[in-house]
Amino acid sequence: MSRTIIITGGAGFIGSHVVRLFVTKYPDYKIINLDALTYAGNLENLRDIEHNANYHFEKCNILDTDHLERIFTLHKPDAVIHLAAESHVDRSIASPLDFVYTNVIGTVNLLNTAKYFWKDDFSGKRFYHVSTDEVYGALGDTGFFTEETRYDPHSPYSASKAASDHFVRAYHDTYGLPVVVSNCSNNYGPNHFPEKLIPLFINNVINKKPLPVYGDGLYTRDWLFVKDHAIAIDLVFHEGKNGDTYNIGGFNEWKNIDLVKLLCAQMDQKLGRQPGESEQLITYVKDRPGHDRRYAIDATKINKELGWKPSVTFEEGLKQTIDWYFDNTEWLKNVTSGQYQQYYDNQYSA
Repeated sequence: MSRTIIITGGAGFIGSHVVRLFVTKYPDYKIINLDALTYAGNLENLRDIEHNANYHFEKCNILDTDHLERIFTLHKPDAVIHLAAESHVDRSIASPLDFVYTNVIGTVNLLNTAKYFWKDDFSGKRFYHVSTDEVYGALGDTGFFTEETRYDPHSPYSASKAASDHFVRAYHDTYGLPVVVSNCSNNYGPNHFPEKLIPLFINNVINKKPLPVYGDGLYTRDWLFVKDHAIAIDLVFHEGKNGDTYNIGGFNEWKNIDLVKLLCAQMDQKLGRQPGESEQLITYVKDRPGHDRRYAIDATKINKELGWKPSVTFEEGLKQTIDWYFDNTEWLKNVTSGQYQQYYDNQYSA
């Protein structure tokens, strides 16, 4: 069956992997990559598929309702996969309103636009909202987040995503909009903007810069390889039940300090340095305000209902990630220098 799908945030870290998967796996689908190209949106992530016949890029901010309506009028999508979001917790602490505008108001703009253009017939339509496990708050030493865990966000970022989740479900309950939601754990892998822990530390180890670890380093996160996440999104989009939520996790908990030491060991081996050399770069810094102690997702539902499970161990996924950054030094150079932001003008300007 042919489909036309808008993927928002499709030039970002997770979005670019989802766009590439859908463009290559479903040649009969028309994939519209809608991205505002803020600092984390990088079209260099999609060089290999940008000339595919079923791929189209639209530079658009989801706060611009007139532009959204023009795009829906032009392309007539029957589905939206919504990944566009401000996502860095530290940035949300510094500037909460940016997260309210994009994550809450932007999501409602998309919902309103989809509802209006699909109002005559919701059959065959789908609005898929991709969210985070941070909406659930923090766990103690035991237990897992399930799809029934009550929301308890602690940062401006997680509060904004919790609000957007609630709006998506409200549009399903109030208007009958066919929606599905997924909440994922921390992603890692190729193409990750180097402000997040793993790509930041890879770059810092290469350049022998300090590795800043918050607090005591014992904060625990579940880590999900981004390519596995893209496969899960594909399954939820095609096979998930309307109105349902699916938690996507890596069954893969790591304390931050243990993760950093593993990364240092792999980097030392990759760089030909002495064992333990990069660990000397670890620097403990003042803790982040409202820092949740532990996240862990129970992904049993998506495993049992849709047959999804992670394909790689964390050690293997981390090795693949490190190898990718070493194989793509020009990409890393362009991102850290800001050169990547000129790519749109060079490639798409008339």
